[in-house]
Parts: sequence; structure tokens; C-alpha cells
Amino acid sequence: MTKKTTVLAFDLGASSGRAIRAEYDGEAFRWEELHRFENNPVEKDGHLRWDFESLLREIRAGIQKAGAFDSVAFDTWGVDFGLLGEDGKLLSDPVHYRDARTDHILDSALHVMDGESLYGETGTQLLPINTLFQLLALREQEPETLARAKTLLWMPDLFRYCLCGGVSTERSAASTAQLLRLPQGEWSENILNGYGIGQDLLPPLVPGGSAVGRLPENGALVLATAGHDTQCAVAALPDPGPDAAFLSCGTWSLLGCELDAPILTPESMRLGLSNEWGANGKINYLKNIIGLWLIQESRRAWKRAGESYSYADLERLALAAEPLRCFIDPDDPVFTPPGDLPGRVQEYCRKTGQFVPQTVGETMRCIYESLALKYRWAISQLQQATGRRFGTLHVLGGGAKDGLLCRMTADAAGLRVVAGPVEATALGNLMLQLTALGAMPSLEEGRRWIAREEKLTEYLPQTSEAWETAYQKYQTLLESV
Repeated sequence: MTKKTTVLAFDLGASSGRAIRAEYDGEAFRWEELHRFENNPVEKDGHLRWDFESLLREIRAGIQKAGAFDSVAFDTWGVDFGLLGEDGKLLSDPVHYRDARTDHILDSALHVMDGESLYGETGTQLLPINTLFQLLALREQEPETLARAKTLLWMPDLFRYCLCGGVSTERSAASTAQLLRLPQGEWSENILNGYGIGQDLLPPLVPGGSAVGRLPENGALVLATAGHDTQCAVAALPDPGPDAAFLSCGTWSLLGCELDAPILTPESMRLGLSNEWGANGKINYLKNIIGLWLIQESRRAWKRAGESYSYADLERLALAAEPLRCFIDPDDPVFTPPGDLPGRVQEYCRKTGQFVPQTVGETMRCIYESLALKYRWAISQLQQATGRRFGTLHVLGGGAKDGLLCRMTADAAGLRVVAGPVEATALGNLMLQLTALGAMPSLEEGRRWIAREEKLTEYLPQTSEAWETAYQKYQTLLESV
């Protein structure tokens, strides 16, 4: 009889987290969500921070509910980190990437190393939220805090450390930092020396699948699989063929494809494309786009104003509104902070001389269509940089449940859209653990299982002159802004 292997995945996103337990006996794969919890940032000491102690309590509750299991692994969002002091204790709650401390840091950082040099080293899109720029902001604004720090741990590394004491960094999490040299996958001495960051602050790099310790509660292995949630989601890609692109769609949208080697050219930098270290050692070449955050925060804004809508309500109201009247660039910095997103959408449309949405449905229609058009724009950039032509876009994660967004994306981009799996991030985490333990022969086998067994929904494009006209207007809008 084949031995049953049991694994536990913690998947933490920007608004919630959950614990998912899976069993695999070589044939049957069964999984269930055991524990779900909110992830609510807090204002503390003048910054927007993650409530780390609360998250750690929820993780311990999930471990208790899971009973016996062979291994556990964590995936989270990228770029954010905690700092440990000489005594090994966390100096303060990690600062949220949406905090305003990095608002003006990029300009001064580029006086030390220009954009092409930074990109040529790391292949990472130059975003103010990247770890390098967070560290520079910290040194400028709170130098005493940085001086007290002995070790930096990214969020998945920090959770592992608090459970089993192992100090390490898995490469996919590190590749979001603007500190990892590609294609070598090692810390960039040029960047560390250029910005005066001591390499002793950074922990040793380990490959995905490494065992870094054991849980004291039950002796289960603590694994460093793909710490960045995007890479876990891509690990669950049902079809990684040459004409397949992916859209990992959650609070952020990551639209890209798998490559054997990074693209580090000035053109790639100009296009705003990023090279991230994948779970399987490949490069995930992608575009970062603000995603469902626009819908999530708009919903919260309306709720604060006394109007409660379900996501189904918002989709229904958007569908009833007149199509293709106004658009936004989801990545305009005005949409990054929490607050009155619907008001900012109105102001953006007013400033750009467009129809100004007045109702909830009109605002949601604007957001949905703008996301679909931005996806088409990103696909065209991806094709330009890689020389590929994409025929299928796989929508992975929570956005796969949003039928309206998937249909609009298919129509706007003129591509076949395959939505699913919805739980791509958790499934990728689980598959990577099973592969690391030797229970599953390869990640490719896990992907074949997902393609065969998970629910996938196909959306075929219904091209129209209206979408083509809208895209031409959208391109003009992006260029003018």
C-alpha cells in the first residue's frame, strides 16, 4: 500500500489568510480549507503595519486544527519584511508596502545607481514598494531602527523563523526585493555596496523545497517552498505551453509567461516588465498591475459610507451600466493608498476629460473595463519583449471566479481565457511540498493533475469594433497621462 503524505499550506494574502491541508497517496489527492482569518493592517507608530502577532496567533490556530501532517510551508505577498535585533526578536511590526514612507524615495535612489544599472542587475521592475527602496526610506527616516537590525527576513521567512528558528530566504521571495542578481540568483554585491547595505543583514539563500527546521509541536518539517504567492500560483499553471500566458489575479494582477532565462534589456525595463525567480527554477517574466484592490477598496469605501454591496451586487450593477464610456490607468499612483477609491476614479476621469461616472454601476464598469484593457496592453508588451504570440491566457486565483472580468478580458484581448484553478496559490504550495517530499514525482505531474481534476472555465473572445475603438482610446489615455 502506498504511503499517505499529508501537507499543510499557509497562504497569506493582503486581506486574508488560510490554512489548507492535503493528503496524497500516489493516486488520490484530497484537500480542505481548515482555517480562514482576516489580515487587517493597523496604523501604529506613524506607519501602516501588518499585525504580525495576530497573524502568528492565527497560524498557530491553523496548526492545531490540522492535527498530524508531514510538512508545512508558507506563501505570502512580496517585498515586505521584518527586522530582527541582536536578541533575535522582531524590532517592530513589518511596515505595509502601501505605507507612504517610500513616496519620494525612487528619485533619490536613482542618483546612486541609474535605472538601467539596477534593472540590468536584478531584472526587477522599478517600483517604490520594492524592498531596496523601503530600506533606503527606513535609513533616511529612522536610521536608529536600521542600526539596531541584525537580520532581515521577508514575510514567509519570518513566519518560518518564528515557528522553528531557521534563518533563511527562499529565492522567489528574494527576487521581489531589487537585491537579487539574475541570472545567478545570488545577492547583488554591486547594489549592496552601492547603497551601503551590509550583506550580513541578509540571510543565506536556499532553493525552493529546502527543509529549514521542524515544528516543535509535532516534528513536522518546515519547508521553504515558493515563498512569493505569485510563484505558488504559477506552479499550479495547468498548461505551461509556449503560447500560454498567465494572469495571477488577486489584490494584485501579475500577467506574464515562463522563460528559461531572464530578459534584462533596456527595452524590457522601459516596458516595465519584471523577472521573478519561479518555483521550478524558471523565470516568470511578468507585469505588475494593480488588480482586484480597486474593487475591494471601492467596496470598503461604499461600506464606510453606509452602502453595503456584495461582489455579486457590484458585478450585476456594472453589467447594467452603459459600456466603454470612461477608463482609468489602474497603476496611477493615486489608486495605491486606501481610501475613497470611487471618488478618485471620478476625479481621474474628470481630469482626463472623460465621462465622469456617477453611480456605483458606472464606477464599477469603468474599473472592470480598465482592468481588461490594461491586461491587453500588458500582453502586447509581453509579446513585443519575448517575440511570442499568445493564444491562451490562464487566469489563476480569486479573479478566476469573476466571470464578468474574465469575459471582458477575453473580448478586450482577443484571446481564449481559461479561468482556474481558483485556489491556484494554495494548490501550488501543496504540490511543491509533495514534490519536495518525493511523494509526487515532479511539479509537471502536479500540473497535469490540476489540468485533469480542477474546474476550469473557458471564455472565447467575442471581438467587436467597440472594443477595438476603446483600446485605441485607452492607448491614447495611457500615453497622454
